[in-house]
Amino acid sequence: MAIDLKKLSKKQLDELIRRAEMRTRELEAEVVEKAREEVRAFAKSKGYTIEELFGRGRKKRTRRKAAPKYRNPANPAETWSGRGKRPRWFTAALAAGKKEKDLLI
Repeated sequence: MAIDLKKLSKKQLDELIRRAEMRTRELEAEVVEKAREEVRAFAKSKGYTIEELFGRGRKKRTRRKAAPKYRNPANPAETWSGRGKRPRWFTAALAAGKKEKDLLI
């Protein structure tokens, strides 16, 4: 099936590309599903289920909230744990000449 691309308009080309990408995703999904079925069949032939061999899936790790480590002297309600990007009040305090140890709780 040869398609003369020079005869297609931009709209037709965009539609052809969209359909080709969609078909590519479908084919990839079919290959993955076939592999899954083969693995399930192999496990079953050995007398196991996938869950018995690999568990129920990954558990999402949650990170507990860190306790505040620094406090804004101008507004005691503002705190920072020391994780992530520095808050503006912390950066401003350092620029004003304070030291990190001065802002510790």
